[in-house]
Amino acid sequence: MKKFFGAIGIAVLLMVLMPQTAVFASDGRQIAKGVFIGPVDVSGMSVNEAESAVTAYVDQISGQTLTLRVGEGKERQLTGQDIGLYWSNTSVVEDAYSLGHQGNIIERYKALKDLQHQNRIFDIEYGYEKEIIEGIVNECGDAFDQEKINYTLTKTENGFQVSDGQTGYLVDRPESVSIIEDFIQNKLGGEDNVIQLSVKADEPQGSEEELSLVRDVLGTFTTSYKTSGASRSANVANGCRLINGSTIYPGEEFSVLDTITPFTEANGYFPAGSYLNGLVVESIGGGICQVSTTLYNAVLLSELEVTERHNHSMIVTYVSPSADAAIAESGGKNFKFVNSTDHPIYIEGYTTSDKHITFTIYGVETRPSGRKVSYESEVLETTPASADEFVTDPSQGIGYVGTQSAHLGYKAQLWKIVTENGETTKEVVNTSNYKMVPKIVTVGTAGADEAAMSQLQTAIATRDVGTVKAVAGALAAARNAAGTEGAEAANQAAADAVNAANEQLRAQAEAAQAPEGDAESIQTN
Repeated sequence: MKKFFGAIGIAVLLMVLMPQTAVFASDGRQIAKGVFIGPVDVSGMSVNEAESAVTAYVDQISGQTLTLRVGEGKERQLTGQDIGLYWSNTSVVEDAYSLGHQGNIIERYKALKDLQHQNRIFDIEYGYEKEIIEGIVNECGDAFDQEKINYTLTKTENGFQVSDGQTGYLVDRPESVSIIEDFIQNKLGGEDNVIQLSVKADEPQGSEEELSLVRDVLGTFTTSYKTSGASRSANVANGCRLINGSTIYPGEEFSVLDTITPFTEANGYFPAGSYLNGLVVESIGGGICQVSTTLYNAVLLSELEVTERHNHSMIVTYVSPSADAAIAESGGKNFKFVNSTDHPIYIEGYTTSDKHITFTIYGVETRPSGRKVSYESEVLETTPASADEFVTDPSQGIGYVGTQSAHLGYKAQLWKIVTENGETTKEVVNTSNYKMVPKIVTVGTAGADEAAMSQLQTAIATRDVGTVKAVAGALAAARNAAGTEGAEAANQAAADAVNAANEQLRAQAEAAQAPEGDAESIQTN
C-alpha cells in the first residue's frame, strides 16, 4: 500500500513539473516567474531578453545625476558615466535562470512553489573607476575645505595680543570614497540621488590661556647690512617682514623658504647680488640669506631643534664661518627648525634705519636660570685664493672691465658652549666647507672686431688688471672717436696701450726663462 501511494505522489509531482518543463523546452531558456534582477522583473524572459533588460536599466541609471554634498551650497554633481559605471556581475542572469531548473526534481519543484509565494530578487553589482571617484572627492576637498585658523600672537607696543582661532571643516576623503561606493552598490537607482560626504572638524591649535604664557625671550640675534645697496636692503627688510609675527606650536616645523617665497617683485623683492656657482650674480631676492642666517643664530641661542641648514658656497662677512644658513630655492637649500619646547613660540623680526636686522624668539623659559649658551666658530683649514681669472663677456660693451673680489676657501666648524652649575660642555653643531674663488676679471667684448679681440686677448695674457683696463679703455675711446677730429689721437693711444701690453708680455717671458738667481734679482729690484 505504501509503495502504491508513493508511486502516485511521484506521478502527481511529474504532472506538475511537466507542463513547465515543456514550456522551457519549447522556449529554450526561459526564466521562471517571480524572478527579479535588481528592480528589473525578468519573469518569463529568455536569458538574452533578461540581459538586454538589465543592461538597458544600468544604462538608464548611468545617465542619472548624482549630487555630492559637502555642506550648504557646497555641492558637486556627476553621473555614472563620469565614473565609468558598468554592470559587473552579468553572470547573475544564469543564476536567475537556474532557479527552478537546477537540482533534483524535488529541489526544482520546491523552488518554483516558493516563487509562487515570494519573489526572488538577485542583486546587480556595479563596477566603476575608483581612481576617478577618488579624484572627484579630492576636487571637492580642494574646493570646499575650510582650513582651520590657529590662535596666534601679535606683538605690539603695548605687549602681546591673542587672535582667536577658527575651527576648520575638511572633507574626510577616504571615508567619503567609501560612502560613494556604498551608495553605488546599495542605493543607486532610488529616488534620492544626494550623497552626503563625510566632513570632519579640524580644531585650531592653541588657546588664549596657552598663548598668554608666551612672554620670555629665548634667544635674539642681530646682524648688520650697512654696506648693502638699496635693492639688497629692501630684500632683507621684506624677508624679515614675511617671517615676523609667526606663531609656532610645539612639534611644528618652520620652513623659512615656504614662508618667504615666491621670490618675485609682486612679493616685494628686487634684483640684487647673490652667489651662484662661485659668482656673484643679480637675482630676484638677492640678500635673503642674511635673513635666514640671522634667524638661524636666534634659533641656536633658543636651543630649538634645527632640522635643515646649509652653508653658503662662499664665505659671507656678516657672521663667522659656520654660523650662516643659506637659502637657494633652485639649489634645494632651506633652513628649517622645529619648536622643540612644550609651549608655543613667537618670532619677532625687524630692521632699523641704520640697516640692522634682528630676530627675537619668545616662548616660555624652562631652562635653569644659571644656564649660559654661546657659540664659537673655529676655522680648521684655509685655502688661499689662486691666480686671478679673466673671462670675456659678449653681453658687455668693449671698454667694460669688472672685477669680483677673491674669496678664501675655508673649512670651519661651530661649537656650542654651555655653562651650567659651574661646569662647561662643548659640542660641535655643524661643519662647513666654503669654496675658494679667485678674483674674477670680466672683460666686455660686445662690438669688438677681430683686431680689437686680438688686442684684448694680448692685454688679458699679461694677467694684469691695470693693463687690461688701459687697453680696453683705449679701444673703447678709439671706437667712440671714430669719424671725429680726435680719432687719430685716440687710435694712437690704443696702439700705445697695446704696445705696452706686448712689452709687458715679453718681459714676463724673459723673467720666466731667466736662471733662478737672476729671477730673484729682477724681483728685488
